[in-house]
Amino acid sequence: MNKMALFPVFFVILSILGGCASTPKVSRVESGTVVDLSGYWNDTDIRIVCDSLVKDCLDSPRVSMALAQMGRLPVFLVGPFRNESDEHIDTSIIADTMEQAIFNSGRADFVAGGATRESLRAERLDQQGNASEATAKALANETGADFLLTGSVKAVVDRAGGTSTRTYFVRAEITDLETNKRLWLGNNDGIKKVIKQPGAKL
Repeated sequence: MNKMALFPVFFVILSILGGCASTPKVSRVESGTVVDLSGYWNDTDIRIVCDSLVKDCLDSPRVSMALAQMGRLPVFLVGPFRNESDEHIDTSIIADTMEQAIFNSGRADFVAGGATRESLRAERLDQQGNASEATAKALANETGADFLLTGSVKAVVDRAGGTSTRTYFVRAEITDLETNKRLWLGNNDGIKKVIKQPGAKL
């Protein structure tokens, strides 16, 4: 076969091999940069929602009154933040962010819950038989929480043709553990996105 005739074949093969060996292009950006690739829940949404809810909580007259009446720092326990939307959302990030912000405000203490609490209890129990009497931590001496912080995330989706909207409703609440009375209710419905698929008419 003529060498000139083989050239296009070699060119095609090299192009295919070059495409297989290519690597994704990665660009570093500031952590506060808004990057919305899919239209789904992302880190920017978490910052917006948590900033709003924490401010609403700490500025609440009911919360301020309750904290002042206690004469000490109230003790909070973080309960479940449920994902009731149609997509995967790691709601523990919302709970952790709110816990950190409220704790760092200096207006509340938190006790460990969930898996951390179970690990602590297992360690204390283990110490009873394996640590010295002077250093073993006592059982049944935990600090009881005064309030439980819980929440949920819901999403409403509307579609027409190749265009859809996603609106997120994030709710957080603080409940008195002894009386079940609500101390604070907060809602954020400020996350609304219009997603237009390629070729769709808006």
